[in-house]
Amino acid sequence: MANLEARNLGVVRRESPQMKPKQAIEFIKENECELIDIRFTDLFGMWHHFSVPAVAFREDVFEDGLGFDGSSIRGFQAIDQSDMLLVPDPDTLFVDPFHDYKTAVIICDIEDPITRERYSRDPRYVAKKGEAYLKSTGIADTAFFGPEAEFFIFDELTYDTSPHRMGFAIDSLEAHWNSAKPGSSSTIGPKGGYFPCPPVDKLQDIRSEMMFTLLGAGVDTEVHHHEVATAGQCEIDMKFDTLVSMCDKLQKYKYIVRNVAASYGMVATFMPKPLYGDNGSGMHVHQSLWKNGKTIMYDEKGYAGLSDASRWYIGGLLKHAAALLAFAAPTTNSYRRLVPGYEAPINLIYSSRNRSACIRIPMYNKSPKAKRIEFRAPDPTANGYLAMTAMMMAGLDGIQNKIEPMKPIDKDLYELPPAEKKGIPQTPGSLRAALLALKDDHQFLLKGDVFTQDLIDTYIDWKLVNECDAIDLRPHPYEFAMYSDS
Repeated sequence: MANLEARNLGVVRRESPQMKPKQAIEFIKENECELIDIRFTDLFGMWHHFSVPAVAFREDVFEDGLGFDGSSIRGFQAIDQSDMLLVPDPDTLFVDPFHDYKTAVIICDIEDPITRERYSRDPRYVAKKGEAYLKSTGIADTAFFGPEAEFFIFDELTYDTSPHRMGFAIDSLEAHWNSAKPGSSSTIGPKGGYFPCPPVDKLQDIRSEMMFTLLGAGVDTEVHHHEVATAGQCEIDMKFDTLVSMCDKLQKYKYIVRNVAASYGMVATFMPKPLYGDNGSGMHVHQSLWKNGKTIMYDEKGYAGLSDASRWYIGGLLKHAAALLAFAAPTTNSYRRLVPGYEAPINLIYSSRNRSACIRIPMYNKSPKAKRIEFRAPDPTANGYLAMTAMMMAGLDGIQNKIEPMKPIDKDLYELPPAEKKGIPQTPGSLRAALLALKDDHQFLLKGDVFTQDLIDTYIDWKLVNECDAIDLRPHPYEFAMYSDS
């Protein structure tokens, strides 16, 4: 078991004034950092990095930037235009808790080295433009987001994709399939993992270490617990924050969860549906708009306390849901989760307190400040910068055009008779369908130049070829069970 006390948890920074380059250099010296880890996010959400010695990291780097090869990053530059620039954001510094050499991490924005213009395919830039566009509309000046990114922690996760042999292997001490093994006890049946105490929940300590490591890296967390599925499904909830800051924290969250799991000799995965026959991992995204320090989401006379703006925001999310899911449920595996029977929010409807609806209105707290909507279809493979910005843009389009959603349904949508389900639209059935929906419906994303046509086209084309076609062209192991003797 990993030793939490031995781990370098860094320095907690919360609600501080924006850090300037000079203060960033002082932070590095005060924390005796030996290396600076330079990080940025690619078009599909992966964090990339390289490290420089702290003695070579001076204040002028915040102006001059650091060069890298953009042609080696998927979805970025052609080889004849490969030189790109990373410009560190001083306010993103935190101490990495996982290295023998003390390392400060800094998140960067991407620029063209010749024109010094911001790079249109930089996901972080999209989120920054989204925040600027929100203010320009006059509707609100701040958007708050709170993603709930679920994940599995496995004792074993291996796979083989050779042309002559293909398959995967998953194992977990908690899993019901181990109940007959000598020495096994207190396993979890399918859909039986919600809130059990130890020894059934065997991951309390590892989740606690994840939570305290997140706190040490400046990510406020509120609760951790086991989730519904067997075999180690977990959740750690982060406190809500503004758009860009929340997206930065989501990157930290995934990084820390994976690395703490690795320190225990385990594997954490954010795949939405790694297990057939059990619940998948979602990323329910809570969101609200504020203006001049006050929420615009609340009206005591509205359904579930929703204002007109909230209802229209929901209307925008539901109208553009199929296109949104190209960013918010962005893998072929996402659509193995979005199927009937596993609490997946496939019905594009909204409702108060109702977890069978795609959009839920949480009712835990009666305070107007707590009024928000929860979009339940996204999953944690999403690039947060693109997905949450796209959600906000859809909601704003709903407010601007006063898009009325279908009337709420306060019933268990999973158990509705077929006659009552008629007319309720559902989420797309595949990543390909979501990408084609985005191709047909993306004008709302182009407002304010928040997303660009180039980014959308590049994203769609890359996903269709490298993910949809790649899956469709390969035989599936279960096909051999069905067809090998045909």
